[in-house]
Amino acid sequence: MRKACTESCCCCSSIEFPIKRVLVEYLYLDLKTCDRCVGTDTVLEEVMATLTPVLELAGYTVDYSKIEITNAETAVQYEFLSSPTIRVNGQDICQSVSETNCGCCSEISDSDVECRVYEYNGDTYEVPPKEMLADAILSNVFGQSEAGYSCSNYELPDNLKSFFEGKENKKCSCGGNCC
Repeated sequence: MRKACTESCCCCSSIEFPIKRVLVEYLYLDLKTCDRCVGTDTVLEEVMATLTPVLELAGYTVDYSKIEITNAETAVQYEFLSSPTIRVNGQDICQSVSETNCGCCSEISDSDVECRVYEYNGDTYEVPPKEMLADAILSNVFGQSEAGYSCSNYELPDNLKSFFEGKENKKCSCGGNCC
C-alpha cells in the first residue's frame, strides 16, 4: 500500500491506495493451425494494445500472458475447460462454456473436437468481437461483471481428453513427422 502524500495533514494522511493489478491470461490449444485460437489471439492482442495504456493511466499494473495447453497435465494444472479461454484476474470472461465442432482441432487430433464459441448480444462467434473482449475485461476490472465459470472439483473434460489422446496417437502413428 502506498500513502496518498508524504506530509501529515488532516485531509489525506490516513488514506491509502491499494496496488491495482489486472491479470489477463489467454489459454489456447494451437496458434499454428486453429482458426479460432489464431483469430482470438489477434483480436485479444488488438484489445490489449488499446486497453493496457488506459488501465496503466488509471494506476493499474497490467500483466498479459499466453499459455499454450499442450497436454492433459497442463490442462489440469490450469483447470482448462475449453479452447480458447480468456481469464481476467482468474475469472473466465464467459458465463458458461458453449462449443461447436472445430475442424482445425479435429484435424490436429484425428478425432471430433468441439471448441469454444462466444455468445455476445444474441449472436454466436467463433472468434470474439473486439467490443465483447473490451467490455468483458473492463467489466471484470471495475467489478461490474458477473462471476465467470467456476471450476470447483475440476475434471478434465472428455472433449479435451479426446483431443490430447488423438493428438498423441496421431503423433505416434506417423513417427512424429506430421505434427
